[in-house]
Amino acid sequence: MTEIKPLKAGHATWREADAPHSLVLRLPATQPLMMDAGIALSPLTIAYQTYGTLNSEKTNAILVCHALTGDQHVANIHPLTGKPGWWETMVGPGKPVDTDRYFVICSNVLGGCLGTTGPASTNPATGKPYGLDMPMVTIRDMVRAQALLIDHLGIEKLFCVIGGSMGGMQVLQWAASYPERVFCAIPIATAPRHSSQNIAFNEVGRQAVMADPDWIHGQYFESGRLPTKGLAVARMAAHITYLSDEALHRKFGRKLQNKTAPTFSFDADFQIESYLRHQGSTFVERFDANTYLYLTRAMDYFDLAEDYGGTLALAFKDIKTRFCIVSFTSDWLFPTAASRAIVHALNAGGASVSFVEIDTDKGHDAFLLDLPELFTTTSGFLESSARAFGLKEAKRA
Repeated sequence: MTEIKPLKAGHATWREADAPHSLVLRLPATQPLMMDAGIALSPLTIAYQTYGTLNSEKTNAILVCHALTGDQHVANIHPLTGKPGWWETMVGPGKPVDTDRYFVICSNVLGGCLGTTGPASTNPATGKPYGLDMPMVTIRDMVRAQALLIDHLGIEKLFCVIGGSMGGMQVLQWAASYPERVFCAIPIATAPRHSSQNIAFNEVGRQAVMADPDWIHGQYFESGRLPTKGLAVARMAAHITYLSDEALHRKFGRKLQNKTAPTFSFDADFQIESYLRHQGSTFVERFDANTYLYLTRAMDYFDLAEDYGGTLALAFKDIKTRFCIVSFTSDWLFPTAASRAIVHALNAGGASVSFVEIDTDKGHDAFLLDLPELFTTTSGFLESSARAFGLKEAKRA
């Protein structure tokens, strides 16, 4: 049985929030970020990673937007886990997002816990972590912060913005908020708004965190303990939604974990139980509980059409950005119908759009896995877009 043990308040996620192992942009109090909550946030820190080389014209930049539990460590060894970056299947030399050709940027989102200002960051007004004093964050706020980073890097126009799930929401928001700054966009396994079912799943996770006695109304860092049990349960519940029934059955079925018969107890008899407990116990080592609350809430609030009188097509009216929309047949968290709604809106807005539904039983998490059809689709779209944008081919050794 995997036991979820309480962690001390000085553990790595807190340290990483203020001193990340990545590049950092620190904006002073004189450059506040105006947030949807009506608050001017300052000072602001944005933690990010880059890969490849920015060309002299600054035209080869690709912004990668990470999902809920991701971070800026796309294609390097993660400083907390020691594992490869979360999208090393997609990003790197000779890969679909080819770092021999493109300058790739990924920032930890606003509200995150790996160095960008979030609830685990130190509030300069108090000298303590923000906790629930952190203003509520939206997807649009995340994109505003990313735009400040792109400005800092001196990049006028991004060649591409790409991301899956919550990252895909950011891609859509980028296209709506800064259409003149995005040449092409690849939203993967995403939706123009969170469904009521997804909001419900997120609420279960948040309630699991807040029901942990060590949560202490978000002030756990001061107590010397962390709400790891509640966060682990939230992760376990969410992780089920990232998979498909077919994938779970193929991998685990009803097989027992290291035993030949049931124990007739509440131990982890089944392999799937042991797997989920492992997911929960490893997650709490690299993620902050309050951050989980804030980012799931940001996804819940996302409704791109709402800013345009409920008509999604108006978000993309006369847009020049080229789009490639990707969905997966077994993704029931962000089903293909949601991607089709984006495609219809883009068509109505007169945009250039291609759409691919990939047949796979790997569920929502398929965009993170070794999926040749996704690689072919992405590399093909980027190649055709690069030609249209006038980017030169990569020089190989």
